[in-house]
Amino acid sequence: MSDLVDALWVLTFLVPVTAALAIALVPSARAPLARWAWVAVVPAAALTTLDDGRGRLVEEMLLGTSVELDQVGRPLLALAVVLYGLALAFVPRSPIERQPTLSAWLLICFAANAGVFAAADVVTFYLCFTVMSFVGYALVVHDRTSDARRAGRIYLVLAVLGEGAVLAAVLLVAHAGAVRLAEVPAAVASSPYAGWIIVLVLVGFGVKAGTVPLHVWLPLAHPAAPTPASAVLSGVMVKAGLVGWVRFLPLGEAGEGVADHAIWGTAFLAVALLGGFVAVPLGLLQDNPKVVLAYSTISQMGFLAAVVGAALAVPELAEACILAAVVYAVHHGIAKGALFLGVQAWDTERLPRPLVTGVLVVAGLAVAGAPFTSGYVAKYGAKEAVAQTTLPVGGGVLLADVLPWIGLGSTLLLARFGVVMWRRERRQDRTPVGRDAGWALLTVVAAIGVMALARSHAPLQSVPGWLDASALWSQAWPVLLGLVLAAAAAAIATRRELDRSRVAHPRGDLVPPGDVVEIGERAVRAVGRALARAVRRLEQIGARGREGLRATPSPLPLVASVQARIGTWAGSGVVLLVAVAAALVWVAATGRVG
Repeated sequence: MSDLVDALWVLTFLVPVTAALAIALVPSARAPLARWAWVAVVPAAALTTLDDGRGRLVEEMLLGTSVELDQVGRPLLALAVVLYGLALAFVPRSPIERQPTLSAWLLICFAANAGVFAAADVVTFYLCFTVMSFVGYALVVHDRTSDARRAGRIYLVLAVLGEGAVLAAVLLVAHAGAVRLAEVPAAVASSPYAGWIIVLVLVGFGVKAGTVPLHVWLPLAHPAAPTPASAVLSGVMVKAGLVGWVRFLPLGEAGEGVADHAIWGTAFLAVALLGGFVAVPLGLLQDNPKVVLAYSTISQMGFLAAVVGAALAVPELAEACILAAVVYAVHHGIAKGALFLGVQAWDTERLPRPLVTGVLVVAGLAVAGAPFTSGYVAKYGAKEAVAQTTLPVGGGVLLADVLPWIGLGSTLLLARFGVVMWRRERRQDRTPVGRDAGWALLTVVAAIGVMALARSHAPLQSVPGWLDASALWSQAWPVLLGLVLAAAAAAIATRRELDRSRVAHPRGDLVPPGDVVEIGERAVRAVGRALARAVRRLEQIGARGREGLRATPSPLPLVASVQARIGTWAGSGVVLLVAVAAALVWVAATGRVG
């Protein structure tokens, strides 16, 4: 069995990379390889089931590359297998150009993403994280439109910013003496640079996780990228930010600096909640379903970041919060990936409209946390994990009492997504039955898998009963209230006097996707226009000055004449006599000699 697991570790990375190279280098094989590219994730799928958890070390690579599947990496690698496999299966039927190229980039991204989840040392983690980040740029700009190029530029700028922060954190961690990821939390806690490391980790991985105000790439990248790429960007790649926080923050560590860690945790908790709530009105004003889903991801990652902030602020809760965050990440990845792939299924697949609608409704209810869905299990566990955490403001308000309101916002965003989707026209093409059956089945049975994952972590992970009245109500009221508010908003929007209101009938232009970055771009353009006007004004002043100089008689002939006269013997003698006379007068007047 050990030899089989060793082979699976090699094949998990070798097969997708080899398939990607074959697509790039063998033109005649591109189409069939792209059609069957999803098979490349099968070794990783087997690995998540058969791995014994003791890890592997490859001494010949880098500084000793080590990989391991622990209680954080294993479920997230399984999530990556499912979503990348579905995304690769959706590519051949996508209405995009260069489908094999997109499949190749997805395969490379999968190998790097799997490395992030499975890495057991700092160098391997950073290498895989960097490759995944920059390959993500190829996914964003694949369509080569002006919007895709703009989104790619902004993504790349933020990716470089995040990579710089992560690299600085990695160097400080290495300075603290940690090589294996299991050693990092304790090393950071005892490091004299702990505060700097925490800030760099929160910022660097916050870019990937879409944490406000570093979220601006998400609502720009998702509508620009092909739909299968959007599914993995939102469903799996943003979870690399969560793994970075869990691996590099001093979660659960006690020591002299715990009070400082609590301050950073509380500050991060406040920023996370801000993102969870602010993303809701921004998303409600959009008219592109993928942009609405992007803002939903920002809100949901705010929920997830709040759990991490609670773990940093209260070390006693760290273990339970980490497990709850992983369960939540798996739930959100499946549900959000299903919603993004559902956009393509709605637009181009020859599927019955009620079937697609039903799958999207189930996935949307899961994101909102409705009873009997994966969100019901994940959100209940997260709230129980942070039950003793109070907010820094609000007179001792519990975080667990605030998190359900993010579920209310999610319900409103998903209702807006439903309205936007219902208005879209459908262009039905031939549909692979098996692939779409897998997509629908995954969405429906996700609750069973997430429940099993949560129960495997009991008693640290709280698990709700399917028929527990109090748990059902605690999860149901945000969804019910959100549906009531959405219905009221729809009724108000139909009133004739509001027909011209962009708030009642959003067109996506009141708050453009990217929100803050749009304001920044406008400010930069305004400064550029002001500088251009200043330069033109200076040029005008200079031109008038030159004209004035040309109109003024030049003193140069007079100066030349004086120089010519002084240059003669007689002229220089006169100058000398004048100088001597002036000196004698000065001596006589002052009475000073020598």
